[in-house]
Amino acid sequence: MALDEKQITDFLDSASQAAKTILETVKENGVIHVFSHLDADGLAAAGIIGRALFRLDARFRIRITQWINDKTIEEMLSEKPQLIVLTDLGSGYIDLLNEKLSDFKIVILDHHQVSGEKTANIVHVNPHLYEIDGARDISGSGVAYFAAKAIDKANIDSAPIAVVGALGDMQDKYDQRMLGGLNEKIVEDAKSTGLLTVEKDLIFFGRETRPIHRTLASTTNPFIPGISGEEDKSLAFLVSLDIKPKRGDKWRALRDLSEEEKKRLCSALADYLLSKGLHYEVSNLIGHVYILSREEPWTPLRDAREFSVLLNGTGRMNKPSLGVAVCMGDRGSALEEANKVLREYRRTLGKYLGWVMEKPERMEELQNIYVVHGEDFLEDKIVGAISSILSSSLPNPEKPLIMYANVKEEEIAKFSARTVDMVTHKGVNLGQVMQIAAEKFLGKGGGHNIAAGAQVPIKNIKLFIKLVDELVGKQLKGEKNGS
Repeated sequence: MALDEKQITDFLDSASQAAKTILETVKENGVIHVFSHLDADGLAAAGIIGRALFRLDARFRIRITQWINDKTIEEMLSEKPQLIVLTDLGSGYIDLLNEKLSDFKIVILDHHQVSGEKTANIVHVNPHLYEIDGARDISGSGVAYFAAKAIDKANIDSAPIAVVGALGDMQDKYDQRMLGGLNEKIVEDAKSTGLLTVEKDLIFFGRETRPIHRTLASTTNPFIPGISGEEDKSLAFLVSLDIKPKRGDKWRALRDLSEEEKKRLCSALADYLLSKGLHYEVSNLIGHVYILSREEPWTPLRDAREFSVLLNGTGRMNKPSLGVAVCMGDRGSALEEANKVLREYRRTLGKYLGWVMEKPERMEELQNIYVVHGEDFLEDKIVGAISSILSSSLPNPEKPLIMYANVKEEEIAKFSARTVDMVTHKGVNLGQVMQIAAEKFLGKGGGHNIAAGAQVPIKNIKLFIKLVDELVGKQLKGEKNGS
């Protein structure tokens, strides 16, 4: 659905209001504390705001967190900043913020579903307040970008980072994996400054950096049975098409193939997927590729989707400061360290995916959902990334997936829920489901219709899962809010 001018204008006015609040605090030499989420979109958002504040010579610090809890609140209370800026989180915590931090000035730059009524001390910028879809039209880093651009037009050079954040949040839901809505305006800004080019191409991960057979083997969207995860079979597949994986002694990446070779590869993959009955997956072969023109070829920062995985890796592997530094422009030691973390992240994902697949009982099928019981084995910060990968290749794609890992020291379980557009079009809203179910069992939940999360006391796991299954079932039957 196309956005009308009033929606856009009203949203941009709220971003300008946030910019004004930030500028006033800087003018008074006040301390600003930025709290952001640890996924790719959250790190991109923190980087964009960090860069804008650095340009203003502001007094600020950035803290990356998985959620807002009593510990985070205590930190805010004890350090007494003049302004708290929440990026890519906050909209689901308004009641808590009103209750605990009513004496603080707060700016929320978020795109998750809104829960609670804000008070006068909060400037709240969120697309949902203007009936703009925060799951596909703009991400948290996009919201941060419009606020940064309202602070100073020079921050237009952060547009590519907002594109990276949107792709990390899988917002490429328009025709042929394109970014649309307000994201499209950010893409136009990035292109107008010569920082981004957009092409249509085979849309595999690693097109800039990986040998072609590894690119094929590591693809999960589309998931190619018998090729995804199988490097030797990927190599054999290329050889059967007379596509040489090496030139001399150097492996070739997807970017090195000729147009004719790409056509051959694309058509053979389409035939292969159709032969497996995977008609839906064929549409994921070709799409819009977002290239950061000023970044070095052959590096993970050149392709915006690869850049987002690098960010996700630093956030999920407890090194978020590296991701934020890269977003703020560090191409020296921070990037070098981030690349090492990315390699470790890939190995970790492989290990956990292998663990889930190893025994069928680790993924339980209930009436309306799948559940992966990660318990003490899965790392809670990796749960979101694993659930995103698994949700694209479930035996029955019409059932959402939830998975969890225990955070023993806090006596809570961290849940992640994912589904596909086909299911949200039937009325399923995982953000609502996770919020209602978590609050029923002394937890906290929320997010988007297609991707959401929750934290629930470990003792309530079974009851929580049972209620999530029931609520999804009700939504599928068309009952409002599943309640």
